[in-house]
Amino acid sequence: MPLSYPYHRPGTPLRRALAAVAATVLAAGALVGCSGDDDLAGSVDAFLAGWRSGKLDKVGFVDPTGARVPAATVTEQIKALSGDLATTVPTLGRAGDAEVTKNLATAKVDISWALPGGATWAYQRPVRLRQNSGDDRWQVIWEPQVLHEQLEKGDRLALRRTAAPRAGVLDGAGQPIVAPRPVVRIGVQPGEVTDAKALVGGLDAAFKAVKPPISPPVDLSDLPQRLRDADPGAFVEVVTLRDEAYRQIRPRIYDLPGTKFRAEKLDLAPTREFARALLGTVDQAQADDLAAHPDRYAKGDLVGHGGLQGRYDERLRGAPGTIVEIRRPTPEGGSTVVTEAFRQDPTAGKPVRTSLDVAVQNAADGALRAEKRRSALVAVRISDGAVLAAANGPGAAGENLAFTAQVPPGSTFKTVSALALLDKGAVTPQTIVDCPKTRAVDGRPFKNSDDFVLGKVPFRTDFAKSCNTAFVALAPQLGPDGLAATGRTLGLEGSWDLGADVFTGKVSTGGAPTEQAAAAIGQGTTVVSPLAMAGATAAVARGRWEQPKLVLDPAPAAPAEAGPSLKAESVAGLKTMMREVVTAGTGNALSDVPGGPVYGKTGTAEYDNDPAHTHAWFVGWRGDVAFAVFVEQGGSSTASAVPIVERFLRARP
Repeated sequence: MPLSYPYHRPGTPLRRALAAVAATVLAAGALVGCSGDDDLAGSVDAFLAGWRSGKLDKVGFVDPTGARVPAATVTEQIKALSGDLATTVPTLGRAGDAEVTKNLATAKVDISWALPGGATWAYQRPVRLRQNSGDDRWQVIWEPQVLHEQLEKGDRLALRRTAAPRAGVLDGAGQPIVAPRPVVRIGVQPGEVTDAKALVGGLDAAFKAVKPPISPPVDLSDLPQRLRDADPGAFVEVVTLRDEAYRQIRPRIYDLPGTKFRAEKLDLAPTREFARALLGTVDQAQADDLAAHPDRYAKGDLVGHGGLQGRYDERLRGAPGTIVEIRRPTPEGGSTVVTEAFRQDPTAGKPVRTSLDVAVQNAADGALRAEKRRSALVAVRISDGAVLAAANGPGAAGENLAFTAQVPPGSTFKTVSALALLDKGAVTPQTIVDCPKTRAVDGRPFKNSDDFVLGKVPFRTDFAKSCNTAFVALAPQLGPDGLAATGRTLGLEGSWDLGADVFTGKVSTGGAPTEQAAAAIGQGTTVVSPLAMAGATAAVARGRWEQPKLVLDPAPAAPAEAGPSLKAESVAGLKTMMREVVTAGTGNALSDVPGGPVYGKTGTAEYDNDPAHTHAWFVGWRGDVAFAVFVEQGGSSTASAVPIVERFLRARP
């Protein structure tokens, strides 16, 4: 509407009158602009709030022709257009001031979607508005392009994930432990099967002949039904075997009617049992993975389970890529991709480097291969503490007993007791210490294995022959806490950080005389793991304890500090006695093993109130490699643990 100019009084300078006119015009314009901007901004904010909440009833909508559009229709279309993002609430906000031309305005809004896998898709879109001539309210001009410039009615946003290359676990030389290796997929073509029962029998017998045994065994109970349900020309998969296992039984199964074979390569460790409990497995995402982490995993993803693969899964798997596509319906009822609206490429996983030595690990696995009982063998390089092997026998069923077993050490703990006695000056290797058949402490009898008697002999002989009664007699000289104190100088009970779970031991302390006597021979409440004992043994060989090292990259955040130097005279005496165990004691089966002198200590540990129930142990070293062997319910160490050590050492001359 036209402005009314102020009256120009006579005598008033014309310049002052024009200035007053200009001020009036500016003031009027400012008032109109402020009021309109507030209404416009409020309409935009109401639309964005309604979009976020799914309730747009407080917003007016028209289509580009000016026809009214119900708010419910807009709500439905936003949901439909959002497609795979319909359940994701975007972050929305106005971006600057709107541009107004008469009764039309354009406001810019920022739209940001949080996508699966951590990606963010952010962009800016214009939102057009029309001012209603009846009540001056601003109404949003609804069109699919509000969500994205290339969207049309009927389109939808679709998400597509692209898997990241999974990194590997590396050995101490920086080479992948898991690499592509030949396998054979064994299957059956139903149309060629003449006798399903006979086929199952032939396959079952062949699979049971594979060495080492297939674990878990191949279950063929449902194969006949699967064959009946499948198409005659289908490939019904039975099992995938490593090439070396397949070649063992190829003559037995190749000519069975209906059998088919496909040679492929899969990412696998060097052998089926290679450090399997320590490394863990990589499998397709399971139902519980998807349920626990729906934002992290999708069907078909590879996921680490257990061991290092599970612990470092996020690092190894990297980050999947995310693609947002615009899909448009086709006349045939399907859909086609119109364009790719957003892409974030996958981020490759990062490897985890370990200290494992492939040759040493293979030797350790091979040494346990024939052992049916739960068992473990762990090897540590003395010079730097690197864990070279962590093997678990077939009976361990994926449990890393090498690191986490909590069991009494038996007579292997006499290495700790002897070191404590030598440190205190209570004995020397030449001190005469009586070894009777039995010795009582507060009425509790302690005896030697098989009730042997040595009589009065040098302490070095008591140690080599593993005389319990001699150590029981010396236990009071250790005091209530002496054994635990010495154990701590060898790393026991410490807080280790090596990149995997480990039990570092618990040493008896402050007990009654009977408990102190039991602790001196590795019984009572003292419990350890094989790795803890291997670390203690390496400390004796080295002259100082250092925490074993397993994961080198990423380096553990808080490894334990090295211990103090051990008394040289005590260590020298203990080494002499540990050598005599092999040359003239309970470990003499190892005396002819090639590759240098072997030092060690056998151990038989009672684990309940029945003396017949015992675990078997051996700890020792040869050259730069210290090791510990444990056999659960192994009975005599000379019958079970020592033969395992011999197989291990002969495989690594």
